[in-house]
Amino acid sequence: MLNGAYPSAMIFVTDDLQLDEREIRARFIRASGPGGQNVNKVATAVQLRFDVARSASLPDPVRERLIRLAGKRINNDGILVIDARRFRTQERNRRDAVERLVSWIRRAAERPTPRIATRQSLGSKRRQLDEKRRRGVAKRLRAGVPRDE
Repeated sequence: MLNGAYPSAMIFVTDDLQLDEREIRARFIRASGPGGQNVNKVATAVQLRFDVARSASLPDPVRERLIRLAGKRINNDGILVIDARRFRTQERNRRDAVERLVSWIRRAAERPTPRIATRQSLGSKRRQLDEKRRRGVAKRLRAGVPRDE
């Protein structure tokens, strides 16, 4: 239950990372699209807000990667905003928004593999230069013979 009067529940993101549901704010707004007669009466779309910058649940490296990954979805105050309007009911849209938030955090929790600098082998360097010479010769031959006038 998001923002309810019930005790706080934890959302399990990874084995060692959980989110406190109290850190998530959900606001219901009117959705366009399918919904029949209810579309203009019932606010079924969900706007989920998660304060990435001040979240106690996120370790600093995950927070930094999440900010980088989310890009324009994070506003100037460091709040990640997710709009969910795919379904016709509030509950399904709320669940969809939370699942999307969890998937973003899972992606941010993956440590990027560090790049290991390698050297080009001498043989590959020679082959590259030989190919470059051959291409140059072919282009010179295409130029044609200059006319004497």
